[in-house]
Amino acid sequence: MYKGEYYKPTNTGRLIADVVEDNHAFLWKRTEPESALLNLINDPRYFPIVVFPHEYAEPSRCITTPPTPCDKKLLFIFLDGTWREAKKMFVKSPYLHQLPVLGLSTQRDSDYLLRESTHAFQHCTAEVGISVLELAGQQEGANTLSHYFSIFRREYLKGKPHLQHKLAFASSQVKEQVVKK
Repeated sequence: MYKGEYYKPTNTGRLIADVVEDNHAFLWKRTEPESALLNLINDPRYFPIVVFPHEYAEPSRCITTPPTPCDKKLLFIFLDGTWREAKKMFVKSPYLHQLPVLGLSTQRDSDYLLRESTHAFQHCTAEVGISVLELAGQQEGANTLSHYFSIFRREYLKGKPHLQHKLAFASSQVKEQVVKK
């Protein structure tokens, strides 16, 4: 996670940590990667995969789905930060350069609403997490995270008078998910 991201009230990476039981979070330092992160990446019990758009990776590293079956536990590495910060982490982290890169082709625009992105296809960390859980066959986790994300977004918007025009949409998303269950 990029420095300061944890403290941003709009951070959605923490939602994944609340839903996914076995998770780890590390502060990104360009010149001093945390030893616990390096140990996880090099642990033979895990199959580490960086989740990031393919256009930034060498084609030989790109995968479109997690390997199945896999005799190792999948270790998805999310680069949590703004798009500019995440790209910086991806490019300037040599310890990630040998790992496969899972790029997601999302069919819809982001529903994040809490920060403005340069492109509508740029999703927040929780939205990416939902897609990754679906790809990994963990539909219950994806549904839980999706519902949690909808509630988080709605509640955040309630406290922002200048964003009230977005609140009706966020509230409708929560209601739709309750009806689907």
